[in-house]
Amino acid sequence: MRTVTASNPLLLGCIADDFTGATDLANNLVRAGMRVVQTIGVPREPVTGVDAVVVALKSRTIPAAEAVSQSLEALRWLQSQGCRQFYFKVCSTFDSTAQGNIGPVAEALLEALGAPFCCVTPAFPENGRTVFKGHLFVGDVLLSDSGMRNHPLTPMTDANLVRVMQAQSRGRVGLIDHSVVRGGAAPIHARIQQLQAEGYRFAIVDAIADQDLMHLGRALADAPMMVAGSGVAIGLPQNHGLSTSHEAAALPKSQGARAIVSGSCSVATNKQVADFIQKGLPALAVDPLQIAAGRNIVEEALAWARPKLGSDPVLVYSSAPPESVHAVQQQLGVGDAGAMVEHALAAIAKGLVDAGVGELIVAGGETSGAAVQALGVQQLRIGPQIDPGVPWCHANATACGRNVHVALKSGNFGSTDFFTKSFRQLA
Repeated sequence: MRTVTASNPLLLGCIADDFTGATDLANNLVRAGMRVVQTIGVPREPVTGVDAVVVALKSRTIPAAEAVSQSLEALRWLQSQGCRQFYFKVCSTFDSTAQGNIGPVAEALLEALGAPFCCVTPAFPENGRTVFKGHLFVGDVLLSDSGMRNHPLTPMTDANLVRVMQAQSRGRVGLIDHSVVRGGAAPIHARIQQLQAEGYRFAIVDAIADQDLMHLGRALADAPMMVAGSGVAIGLPQNHGLSTSHEAAALPKSQGARAIVSGSCSVATNKQVADFIQKGLPALAVDPLQIAAGRNIVEEALAWARPKLGSDPVLVYSSAPPESVHAVQQQLGVGDAGAMVEHALAAIAKGLVDAGVGELIVAGGETSGAAVQALGVQQLRIGPQIDPGVPWCHANATACGRNVHVALKSGNFGSTDFFTKSFRQLA
């Protein structure tokens, strides 16, 4: 196993703006042959025996100044480990607002590195995220026509990423379109030099197939930094002579009961919840209005779940269609509604692990962040992929005094039967 030293530093240092996104990135790096550890927050101690570290922050929707501060702290730690190339991981649907946080964080990182330019792309064709002429598609539809237009915190109503990024950035934003990308690493590199010479700070990069990301990865071999979803990760290990390895994804044997905690309200997750219920498996809905009314929803949910725990999974969820989410937000406020649900679901996740759950799925970026913090998870060992962007991981849940296998699923990811097939795969 590779030891990180001053003479043998990390090959890649990654800063992710949410926890599921961090796992998504780590998954792609592992699939391409890198040994990866994901940390929850900025570590206090060195991490050894790996090629890359993904520092998972919960900074996507916090005030921009706080996101910048946390990201710079992560950068300093990664630099202290000898890292020379950095990856700011953002959502594959570019979740953000006109105020950020992608632009402000990216500019702050570039300034700290003394770097003049970087490429930006959330493309991940394997998972239905493609960029063409600077426009982001989710499956067959523009981002602005997808379910992301109804996101409760970051509604994405513009598919033109050049325009979206420009609204968040002081520096100029250009485009490297597919007519260049399909030519390979050399023309991409030439276009980067041209845009930099013309005073651009960022360039959105088109990608409609995995081969485009492989070309981009080679073109970025010497780049100090990139801003991307998880897709570009498949093209980076090749720059270090690494290739696919099953050993990189090996995890200890799993044990314990099975459970799912879902806070995502995405179209994909709502379908997964419906599929689980249609199969006759035990599921309990959590009502935010009842939490606000003072009911002890956490204890009620745990009392419901404990006698059902075993080889068949149980599901506790607050997932709901957009109209229901909007109605709750009108009564409680966007921030208060989200925070209450996250806190409750995180406490339920901890209670389930305390009760013997050893295989846990958490759906939703904000929910995952709250849950791993409640569990006291400090590092995740990245294992085999379940679906594109979602691997099984292994962690020490220090708050529960035990190890647990956990899958942190971004709301938009996973097949309709994700909640049942994941456990079959781990077995």
